[in-house]
Amino acid sequence: MARINPYDTKDHPFELRHEVKRLNGRLDSIADMLEKADFKDILENYTNPKKRVMTNFMAGLSRGLGLSVGTFVILGLLGWVLSLFVDLPMVGDYIKNLQDYIKSKP
Repeated sequence: MARINPYDTKDHPFELRHEVKRLNGRLDSIADMLEKADFKDILENYTNPKKRVMTNFMAGLSRGLGLSVGTFVILGLLGWVLSLFVDLPMVGDYIKNLQDYIKSKP
């Protein structure tokens, strides 16, 4: 009695072709994912210290500038909203004193 090898191409030609096509499709999808991930750029960034330092410096500068501008805008809006409450009986006196104090400082 002859023993049949399950991986012999003579016994299962269609199944092996189908499996190879499926694996080729998976390899193509993995290659596409690696291209979309810009793996080459990531490796260049981590192997070049000057580029990494410059990138981090620019990111920190951008964050600092963004936080400063954002704080300025929020405090300006808060001051404008508080100025609307100057006419209120109890809160208005406190806000009026605060505005006078701010205007008196050079």
